[in-house]
Amino acid sequence: MKIVQVMAGAAHGGAETAFVDMCIALHEAGHDIVVITRANDLRIPQLQKAGLRVHTLRFGGAIDILTKSRMRRIIMDFKPDIVQTWMARAPWKTPRWNKNMGIPYYPVIARLGGYYNIKYFKAADYFTTITPDIKQYLIDQGIDGKTIEHINNFAETETVTSPIDRMDFGIPKNAPLVLGLGRLHTAKAFDTLIRAVASLEGVYLWIAGEGPERTALEELIRALAVEDRVKLLGWRSDRASLFQASDLCFFSSRYEPFGTVFVQAWAQKTPLITTNADGPRQFVRNEEDGLIVEIDNEPQFKAAILRVLGDPDLAKKLIENGYRRYEAEFTKEKTLSHYLAFYEAILKQRRL
Repeated sequence: MKIVQVMAGAAHGGAETAFVDMCIALHEAGHDIVVITRANDLRIPQLQKAGLRVHTLRFGGAIDILTKSRMRRIIMDFKPDIVQTWMARAPWKTPRWNKNMGIPYYPVIARLGGYYNIKYFKAADYFTTITPDIKQYLIDQGIDGKTIEHINNFAETETVTSPIDRMDFGIPKNAPLVLGLGRLHTAKAFDTLIRAVASLEGVYLWIAGEGPERTALEELIRALAVEDRVKLLGWRSDRASLFQASDLCFFSSRYEPFGTVFVQAWAQKTPLITTNADGPRQFVRNEEDGLIVEIDNEPQFKAAILRVLGDPDLAKKLIENGYRRYEAEFTKEKTLSHYLAFYEAILKQRRL
């Protein structure tokens, strides 16, 4: 199958990581993939190293007419079976098929990872959503439910090639370590997580990610005088090593339409604590495969951390049940086969 994958994307983020993972997965499954995206020092080398063809376009605002024109030319040259767009800006810039293009019809499929304004999706013929709630949101906006498919994100069970020695980061051998991952943004509530850990003597915290809140978080860490116990690691590509080195993963978001971090914790066999943000509350089963706490509730954050660290049987249960959920619902193979089945159903429908 010939597929164009389109994303504008921010410099860093979970959706951007999922985009790269899916493009590579489709390529490795033997499909002919062309990627159209913004220039990025991390994603472009990853995609090219995997053997994908990548075109970079500006994806600017309303006055940027060149992106759509150039994308039209790329699509006409490639003659795809499917054009898959991600987030909101990509479908806004993607040209719909018309007979004047002189190529066979291609459907545009929009993948939604959030509750975007529907005005950006005029080019979309079909939709995929990463949660049931987002699918319902589209239906409530007037989109025909028959054109929408809920497909889970997947998480890779990466191999640890370079284990991390926590002592290199100044962490005593037996000290507990909490891991947070995500963009440094107010939506992720890393400030609340930092305050919670700051009041737990002897507990350490790593936060892996980058974003606009870095300066504010650095100032908070200094104000709380926990520079020795709380580290901002920046954007990391060694997710498996970080999980392996940590005693638990805390997914602290205030706002999270999905949140691949909880799936990654399950896949990497790390005990999970999460808030009841929109995404995780639709999937995580409290006390079974994760602990769920209220958003921004610092006392609950602290109590949950202490429970997991102090109860090996609970930690073991969360790990085992979480990994079972991962294998049943969130593997690369399951997500990939679901996407390909949806693509094939669309193409079969168009041929009838």
